[in-house]
Amino acid sequence: MKYSKQEVMQYVREEDVKFIRLAFCDVFGKQKNISVMPEELPRAFEYGIAIDASAIEGFGDETHSDLLLHPDADTLMPLPWRPEHGRVVRMFCNISYPDGSAFECDSRSILKQAVSDAQKAGYEFFFGAEQEFYLFNLDEDGNPTKEPYDSAGYMDIAPEDKGENIRREVCLTLEQMGIRPESSHHEEGPGQNEIDFRYSNPLSAADNAMTFQTVVKTVARRNGLYADFTPKPLADKPGNGFHINISVKSSDNTDCMEQMIAGILAKISDMTVFLNPLEDSYKRFGNHKAPKYISWSGENRSQLIRVPAAVGEYKRAELRSPDPSSNTYLAFALLIYASLYGIQHNLSLPEAADINLYKADADTLAKFKQLPGDLKAACAAAYSSDFIKEHIPDAILDIYCNR
Repeated sequence: MKYSKQEVMQYVREEDVKFIRLAFCDVFGKQKNISVMPEELPRAFEYGIAIDASAIEGFGDETHSDLLLHPDADTLMPLPWRPEHGRVVRMFCNISYPDGSAFECDSRSILKQAVSDAQKAGYEFFFGAEQEFYLFNLDEDGNPTKEPYDSAGYMDIAPEDKGENIRREVCLTLEQMGIRPESSHHEEGPGQNEIDFRYSNPLSAADNAMTFQTVVKTVARRNGLYADFTPKPLADKPGNGFHINISVKSSDNTDCMEQMIAGILAKISDMTVFLNPLEDSYKRFGNHKAPKYISWSGENRSQLIRVPAAVGEYKRAELRSPDPSSNTYLAFALLIYASLYGIQHNLSLPEAADINLYKADADTLAKFKQLPGDLKAACAAAYSSDFIKEHIPDAILDIYCNR
């Protein structure tokens, strides 16, 4: 549901809301928040709420430490796991400097600009997220272990699949928040799970992906478990993927799916550091259905991009290289700009790779370019890219590659 500022303040009064969480994320996509009392809400809407940016990685130092959070009324959501009396709600925020100018490292605003640029060009994008995560047991002190919650496999059912009730609770919690999951199941790894979302506009999809991780971690902890979204929690088991489904609609109803995919293929190496920002991200590539080569095909899950069997409004492209450690706002923004590049330059798709790249011989594999093999190579590709320099502030690029 969309709210105006006045409707938010009315909601807070009528629903006995006692705390309002003003949420945002750092440049790596980790959610942060500050809670304010209801009487501070008018001030938050009119002037913003100040935070100490120097304490947040990538947001500045002690010499320029003040930033302001401006809540987005459209993103009002109750947090169902908090008490019904004295309720807690959350809104995502835009970030500015004290003089009112936009904070360049606010990744949510970068995505909003990408959406606006696409609309001006006559295109509307839609995203669907598929995030994988592991459930691990806690030790006697409540600390995470690397002991999987179960030993079930792909799409197994209870009793082998112990995560069934956790996924159910996550989905029901999300529904209470107005977010509609599409499906859920046990993944290939022991204790590994996946929950998929319906298509929505880019900003809602990114907000929901961030909310999803918070809900999963909260529900897991309430059940005495730890939810791990890192790219490679177990060295010898499948990594966690963040498969991103994308579709585009043009104002003149032209089918531009092929040009969209061609644009993403052309810029994928440049943007990989933002889709796979950790050293462990690159340990996924090349096994357990995580792509290594720059290729595309139809229903083939050994490819970087696959076009699932679907027609009409369900026609989409699925990018399989990102992992859940990425900043979803930056990932979606770059995918929009890469898609626009392909469409506006009328790029042609290379020939479909209708083979299993995990079983192909060396001569066949030599015909394909590879994704960056490690974080250093990904940073080098980003630093040398005019595409990245055009769409990502230098401050963010430096933070990603000089940690």
